[in-house]
Amino acid sequence: MENEEVRRIQLTGKSTYIISLPKRWVSKMGLKTGSQIVISQEGDSLILTPKDLVKPERNLLEAILRISVDDTPEKIARAIIAIYLNGYSSIRIRALSEYILPSQRNAVRELVKRKLVGTEIISDSPQEMILKVLVSYPELSVESSLRRMCLIASSMHEDAVKALINLDRELARDIIELDDEVDRFGFYIIRQLKAAVQDDKILKDIGLSNPKDCLGYRVVVKFVERIADHATRIAKNVLSIDEELDEFTLNKISEISNFAKSIFEKSVRSLFKKDYFSAEEAISEAKKITIIETEIIKAITERRIDRTIHPNIRMILEDIRRIGEYSSDIAEIVLNLNVNQIIMI
Repeated sequence: MENEEVRRIQLTGKSTYIISLPKRWVSKMGLKTGSQIVISQEGDSLILTPKDLVKPERNLLEAILRISVDDTPEKIARAIIAIYLNGYSSIRIRALSEYILPSQRNAVRELVKRKLVGTEIISDSPQEMILKVLVSYPELSVESSLRRMCLIASSMHEDAVKALINLDRELARDIIELDDEVDRFGFYIIRQLKAAVQDDKILKDIGLSNPKDCLGYRVVVKFVERIADHATRIAKNVLSIDEELDEFTLNKISEISNFAKSIFEKSVRSLFKKDYFSAEEAISEAKKITIIETEIIKAITERRIDRTIHPNIRMILEDIRRIGEYSSDIAEIVLNLNVNQIIMI
């Protein structure tokens, strides 16, 4: 190709290998004898960059967010999350007026506490707040973070059905609170993946081997968040039910819940074991969940004198079905990540 050249490696002395640089490139970059070049490795390739053009690592950058009295707490929170996800290690929030409003300040504090893993407020003055991301990439890998996310989501689902069976409103409220914990890990993983796509060293540090895996894991994170959302919806429905449901209905709900939970657990195991064939089994099993839901609705309706089904029951069954479907979607990602297991070369 026109922009490619083949050059031979030469040995100088007993242990030093050298290769000459194309004169056209040296001239274009404005280099001369004594100029410094940074050599970085990306996979099996070496990247040569004039030192003056090397950008500082993203995780060392500081972002400055200027806010006005008209900015709502929600708008500020969205901006901070966006900055956090893009890998900045320091976020300086400055008021355009004389001070940050109390509502704005409280929103930042709640966001840091509930949503941003490894982030602390290191300075808090009337006109400025400084957030610092203290955790580094190797300290919390994508896999360990995602495992934690999956465990919390699975526990939320199981406890939501338990809260329904016992009509335990306190447990239901605890489940709703746990949704923030899933989001925290989700944001942190996305932050890691964004950085890993651009830096081969970070990719290795967080436990991944290929940049293309980042997209797959990003989608898995979104599916796990959705599963936690549906568990939260079940818990919210529990809070709106006035009296305990009959035993037959509860048994049927437990039946489909256990089925959906088993699909989720199988999909997650196939993800971490990188098992194409186990993921395929999970997908095949998940296809039954719509049929099971329809049969349960029919069975519950036939047992009721007025032939109607409580709206909350229908919504709970729909949430459980969606958990099963998102679990199947996770297994689909596993197929894409491990397709080499079925390709004959």
